[in-house]
Amino acid sequence: MKIAVVTDSTAYLPQQLIDQYHITVVPIPVVLDGQTYNEGVDISSADFYAKLNQSEHFPSTAQPAIGQMVELYENLGDQGFDIVLSIHLASTISGFFENLKNIVPLVKNTRVIPYDSQITVILMGQMVLLAAQMAQAGKTIDEILARLDALRATTDEYFIVNDLQNLVKGGRLSNASAFLGGMLRIKPILTFDDDSNKIVAFEKIRSLKKAYLRVEDLFAEALRKTDYPIHAFVIAANDEPAAIEWEAHLKERFPAVKFDVSYFGPVIGTHLGEKAIAIGWLKDEQFKA
Repeated sequence: MKIAVVTDSTAYLPQQLIDQYHITVVPIPVVLDGQTYNEGVDISSADFYAKLNQSEHFPSTAQPAIGQMVELYENLGDQGFDIVLSIHLASTISGFFENLKNIVPLVKNTRVIPYDSQITVILMGQMVLLAAQMAQAGKTIDEILARLDALRATTDEYFIVNDLQNLVKGGRLSNASAFLGGMLRIKPILTFDDDSNKIVAFEKIRSLKKAYLRVEDLFAEALRKTDYPIHAFVIAANDEPAAIEWEAHLKERFPAVKFDVSYFGPVIGTHLGEKAIAIGWLKDEQFKA
């Protein structure tokens, strides 16, 4: 039984791992001043944020064409893959996953299983990596899905953003009305709601320094409730120096936790805005054969 693993470009996995585990990555389109770019293909993160600073209009995102996805799945079937496990960004922030479920009957030469990561960025990337490692080791689809469900249940995150305008305009912030007053004077902390999996504004903080400290305290509180090792990521939108500095501080405060730095690429940066920064984490559970 051959299993192919597909994801989208918001997983932000290093190319080395994509190549090593034969992961197929579908680029998500981003639209900037009327020009459509495919994330990670014809626009890099650096190029996107440079263009964003000169743009006349808010950017937006689109979905890969359904015909393109059917063709992709059928090509994998032609290559001898019996199952295609297609892991994608949360259905609460994109309609892509629901559209993929609708096209499953159109693919005749392989079994397609769309999987809602209920998250995005490198946290989704870790799920994709686990699935690809297990597939390469010959594990069954049921074994892979069970491990994915367990890993997905351990994810958590807090975002600090400078501006809620794009999230509000795109309808991706479910409780926006409570947070719109006096936005210039606060730093909103956002998270994915545990019950709805929607992005919600969690707290209003009066300064960036206090927002960092509050997120650290929330992370410490979460750690006290876990009995397994954690892999945490500092994720930034075009502000790697800030991410590296915060990572160093976090390593000092939480020496038992494994930390890495990642980034918000064009698609997620479209909604969070430049200079957004986050801590995201999940169980440190790399596959062992």
